[in-house]
Amino acid sequence: MDNTAVVILNYNGLSYLKQFLPAVVENNDGYQVVVIDNCSTDQSVTYLNSTFPEVELVRLNQNFGFSGGYNRGLQSIDAEYYILLNSDVQVTPNWTGPIIKYLHDHPEVGICQPKIRSHQDPQRFDYAGAAGGFLDILGYPYCRGRLFDTLEADEGQYDDNQLIFWAGGACMAIRRSLFRQLGGFDEDFFAHMEEIDLCWRSQKAGHLVAYVGDSTVYHVGGGTLASTNAYKTFLNFRNGLSLILKNSTFIQLIWKLPLRMWLDGIAALRFLIKGSWGHFWAVVRAEFAFILSIPKTWRKRADAGTTNVVKLHNRIIVWDYFVLGRKYFKNL
Repeated sequence: MDNTAVVILNYNGLSYLKQFLPAVVENNDGYQVVVIDNCSTDQSVTYLNSTFPEVELVRLNQNFGFSGGYNRGLQSIDAEYYILLNSDVQVTPNWTGPIIKYLHDHPEVGICQPKIRSHQDPQRFDYAGAAGGFLDILGYPYCRGRLFDTLEADEGQYDDNQLIFWAGGACMAIRRSLFRQLGGFDEDFFAHMEEIDLCWRSQKAGHLVAYVGDSTVYHVGGGTLASTNAYKTFLNFRNGLSLILKNSTFIQLIWKLPLRMWLDGIAALRFLIKGSWGHFWAVVRAEFAFILSIPKTWRKRADAGTTNVVKLHNRIIVWDYFVLGRKYFKNL
């Protein structure tokens, strides 16, 4: 069994493979590099076979999304550690070393992420992960270095190692044993927030999540679904509600879920006022889809009452950000 496998999930990402895979192969520290292809219809497979024959290719027979793609592809990959890497990520020299060493030196930690900065604006943190993710009391995600759409410049304020609540799916390392113990990602999420759900379940199973500031990668973001895509809005709102239902205690759900759905309704009205009809309808659809999925999601609530090691932020981040004007992590 190889010690570590760097695993890239690809779906019609030929341009990203051409742009970013050479650096992954060059800076893999001797680790196995694997591409899981989610039944791409572009020339991704042809390109990989002809240009990078040393890269192992796992081909799936349909697009299973982020969750299903990794769940199926990782079944055939033997390694003690998996580094899950988006195809739209630029890696740097020695990016793998610190995160794998951290897992090796901290057996209580099951998942970790590097510093994730924006590829488009390299001095700033990336939206998806930044310097480590957290959840507020209503399950809204935010990061050190990113609150909603406010991205901080990297001035060394997060050059540390820190326990966090969730690691960004753009680049995260996880123990193979833990991934299999947890049953992988929840495939009903399809894409978006499945990494938060996995990290929440990891903590409930006794395995911490961490951020390692000595490793840096640069993420394009929106490589598969852009932020302007209404389907992405649908997934984020639906999955955010599923996340709460799966992992909160019953007492918490009594007040938390109605309040969250009410706030999501306000978000839908904001889309409507701005004339974003597609996003307004996406939120409405998300609420109905969530309601219809409640029986199935409820059956997944194993150990929902277990205490998490990293607590939820005890305020409502929407109130802090939009009403009190607290735009930076340090102000919380």
